[in-house]
Amino acid sequence: MPVYEYRCEDCDKRFEMRRSYSQSDALADCPYCEGRHTRRLLSNFVARSASSSGATAAVAGGGGCAGGSCANCGH
Repeated sequence: MPVYEYRCEDCDKRFEMRRSYSQSDALADCPYCEGRHTRRLLSNFVARSASSSGATAAVAGGGGCAGGSCANCGH
C-alpha cells in the first residue's frame, strides 16, 4: 500500500499515511492537532538500482534505468 505525505493547514505539520490509491485524496485527520484541513503533498523519493558491475546509482523522483540506458545517471 502506498505512503502519502500530507500537510495540516491548521498547525502546519507534515505527516505520512499509508492508504490505498482510491483513498489518497480523501480527508485525512491530522495526528498532531486532529484538524481536518489537510492537503496531500507531492513527495520526492530516491530509487537505488544496481548495475551488472555492482555499481549503484541514485535516481531522484522515481525514475530508473531502462534497458541499460538511463538519461538520469548515464548508465
